[in-house]
Amino acid sequence: MKYTQDHEWLRVEGDLVVVGITEHAATQLGDVVFVELPEVETMVSTGDEIVVIESVKAASDILAPLEGEIVEVNQKLVDNPGLVNEDPTGAAWFFKMRIDDLAALDEYMDEDEYADLIG
Repeated sequence: MKYTQDHEWLRVEGDLVVVGITEHAATQLGDVVFVELPEVETMVSTGDEIVVIESVKAASDILAPLEGEIVEVNQKLVDNPGLVNEDPTGAAWFFKMRIDDLAALDEYMDEDEYADLIG
């Protein structure tokens, strides 16, 4: 897995990249009560706001970590936003995207670098 400065995780599955938030981010948010996901087939650019998360503490946006097409969203999160707190790096993925160049992932942190970031 790769990690962003914004506490997102990225995992390659075949020719897709699965995106979610880290356990650290989920803990910082507190109890998640609402998740708004992007539309399937949406083309996004790096940095686009594409997911809205609301918790008991705050509202937060997830930014597109890569340029590409949203090909699947995790409808379970809309029905049960608390999954983000229960299993942030597993069942609580947000979306899957198809990107042109998997080498773009090289600019993100590996697990050790991310651990250093969050201390």
